[in-house]
Amino acid sequence: MYKQAMELDVAPWWQTGVVYQIYPRSFQDSNGDGVGDLPGIAARLDHLASLGVDAIWISPFYPSPMKDFGYDVSDYTDVDPLFGTVADFDRLLAAAHERGLAVIIDWVPNHTSDQHSWFLASRSSRDSPQRDWYVWRDPKPDGSLPNNWLSAFGGPAWTWDERTRQYYLHTFLKEQPDLNWRNPAVRRAMLDTLEFWLERGVDGFRIDVAHAVMKDPELRDNPPAPAGRRDFHKDMGAYGTQLHIYDRGHADTHLVYRDVRRLLERYSGTRARVSIGEIHLFDLAELVAYYGAELDELHMPFNFTLLNVPWTAEAVRSTVDEMEAALPAGAWPNWVLGNHDESRVASRIGAAAARSAMLLLLTLRGTPTMYYGDELGMEDVPVPPELVQDPWGKNVPGLGLGRDPERAPMPWDGSPNAGFTRLGVKPWLPLPPDAATRNVEAEAAKPESMLTLTRSLLAVRRAHPALQRGSYRPVAEAPAGVFAYERALGDERLLVLVNFLPTPADVRVTGIARPLVSTHVEPVVRSGACALRPHEGVVLEMG
Repeated sequence: MYKQAMELDVAPWWQTGVVYQIYPRSFQDSNGDGVGDLPGIAARLDHLASLGVDAIWISPFYPSPMKDFGYDVSDYTDVDPLFGTVADFDRLLAAAHERGLAVIIDWVPNHTSDQHSWFLASRSSRDSPQRDWYVWRDPKPDGSLPNNWLSAFGGPAWTWDERTRQYYLHTFLKEQPDLNWRNPAVRRAMLDTLEFWLERGVDGFRIDVAHAVMKDPELRDNPPAPAGRRDFHKDMGAYGTQLHIYDRGHADTHLVYRDVRRLLERYSGTRARVSIGEIHLFDLAELVAYYGAELDELHMPFNFTLLNVPWTAEAVRSTVDEMEAALPAGAWPNWVLGNHDESRVASRIGAAAARSAMLLLLTLRGTPTMYYGDELGMEDVPVPPELVQDPWGKNVPGLGLGRDPERAPMPWDGSPNAGFTRLGVKPWLPLPPDAATRNVEAEAAKPESMLTLTRSLLAVRRAHPALQRGSYRPVAEAPAGVFAYERALGDERLLVLVNFLPTPADVRVTGIARPLVSTHVEPVVRSGACALRPHEGVVLEMG
C-alpha cells in the first residue's frame, strides 16, 4: 500500500491511507531498560499490519539529552542509543515496507538541543562562523530582555549567555535554542538532514511546530491577547496572555516549505514522499495557507480542530463543514483526535463516545491519524508527582499541562508488565491500571472490544473507495444530536450516522440500506429507519 500508484486517477498512499502514531518510548521495550525502542517497534509490526493501518509515524528517536524527550535534537542524522542504532532503523524500515507500511519520521526544524555541535560552536564566541546559526541579541540599553517574547514552557524566551554577553532565543526550553532560518547555511544544513533519511528510504516527515521557524526579522514585541481570545490549543499560563504574531508564522515561513516540497518531489519517483506539519493555528485561513497557493508547500498541515470543540453533533458538524469550506481547491484534508501532547480521546469524551469517535475519524473525508493505544480505548494514566517526567508539567505547575498521562506504555498482554518490558523491570512511566484486562491479547478475543471495532472499521474503509477518496456531503435532515453525512464515489454511496447523545435516536433512511459496520456489533436497521443506540455510530451502504 505504501507504494505510489502510477495511474493518474489513483490517489497517492498518503491520501487513501491511515497513519498510526508511535511514541517510541512507550510502544515496546526490547532490551529490558524500561524504555521502548526501534527493535521493539519492529517486533510489533504484525499488530499494525493486522490492524489495517497504512503508515506509521514515529516520534523523535535522534540523539538527545532528553530534556524534552527527543524534541531537543543533538544530531539529526543518527539514532540515540536509548532507541537503538541506524542499522536498527534500517531494519525497521525494511520490515515495515515488507508489510506494506509506510514510515514517517519526526523532523524538528525550529530548534536544536543546546548540546548540538552547531550550538556549541555558535556559543563558543561571537566570532564563531556558526554564531549566526542561532538567534543572538544584545540586551536593550536599559539591560532588559531583547523583547517580550515568552517560552511556551514557561518564563521568557531569552536566556543570557555569560560567556559571550548576549541573549539567545528559545521558543521552548532554554536547552532548545532556536535556529536562525534566515541564514542560508542553516537552511542548507537542515535540508541535508532530510536528505539523509530520504536516501535511507523514509516515506515522509511530520514537521514539529512547523509554523515557528520564521520569526519577525525586527523581533517586535507581541501584543497582549484580548480577554477570551484563544491563541493556542490549551490554557498555557502566561504564554497564552500574548498574541503570538511576531514570534512565529512570518510570511517567509512559506518559502521554507516550498524548499522542503521541492526536495520531497525529487525523491517521489516510484512512491510519493509526504510532509505533514504540526501547526497549532485555529484561524482556518492561516492554517490552510500552509498548503501553499499552488499546493506547493506542505501536503497536509495537521488539522487539530476536533481536539477541543464541544463533543456535540452540532459543534463537530460545524467544525467539519468549516474546514471543508476553507480548503483550497485540490487540497486534501486530514483529521486527528489524539497525540502525544493531548489528553486521550477516551478520557476527554468518555469510553462510549470514544467508539463512535473512532468511527467518525475513519470515515470523514481526509487522512486520519490514530494515536497508539486508541485502538484499545486507552485512557489517561494517573502519574503521581514523584514519577512525573514531562518538563512542561514541571516548569508550569498547577495548570495540568504535563503530558505523561497520555504517554503511558502500550499494554500487550495480561502479564505483570503487560508485555511492554521484561518482568522485574520498571517501565519509564506507570502502566495503565487496567492493563491486565485492556490489552491487545485480551481485546483481540472479544468481538465487542474497541480493538475488534477498530479492525472492522479499517477493513470497511479499505474495502470501500468512497471512504478513502470519495466526496463528503452533510445530511441536513438528521435529528438533533446526530451527525449524518454521505461519502460517495462513482456509483458507491455510503451513509454515516453518529449519535452523540447518551439516549437513543431514530434516523429516517431513504432507499435500501445495507449495514457495513456499527459500534454496537449489530446495528438495528428497519424499513425506512435506523435505530441508533446511545453513542452509536453506523456506516450504511445505500442502494
